[in-house]
Amino acid sequence: MFELDWGKLVVIGIVALIVIGPKELPTVLRTLGQYMAKIRRMASEFQGQFQDALREAEVSDLKKQAEEMHASVSDITNFDPMANVKTETEAALNPQPATAAEPSPTATVGAPEAPPLPEIDVPLPPMPKPLTNEDFAPLEPPKDTAKVVATDAVQETAKEPEKQSGSGA
Repeated sequence: MFELDWGKLVVIGIVALIVIGPKELPTVLRTLGQYMAKIRRMASEFQGQFQDALREAEVSDLKKQAEEMHASVSDITNFDPMANVKTETEAALNPQPATAAEPSPTATVGAPEAPPLPEIDVPLPPMPKPLTNEDFAPLEPPKDTAKVVATDAVQETAKEPEKQSGSGA
């Protein structure tokens, strides 16, 4: 800041020796040293207090984060899915009628209420006739297809000896 080098310090010392005098110069330098020590102590105390304030701010932030984490963990540890399902099921099975003080979730603010829907009385369609065994596929294949399958098997067995006799000649 002041850029004091040895040459400038020597000039300042010579001027101080001439102005103050050689008799009082050691006392003035001692007093000046004591003031410098006080200023340095005050600066270090200020710096220490500033560092403490920063640490306290960091600690309070860390403490707040720890409390938030603890709250989220306690929410997870207190999780009871069966109790939640039970309350939701009870609420679904026993709906509470909406009071006049609580608007319904579908109602909009300031909108006129729609008239109630009319009841619709439509007769149900007639019941279908009961199922019988005739409605299902038969368990056994028809007898005509069994004869065809058996005939094909006999013809296959008859062709095998002809192939063997033809290949041996």
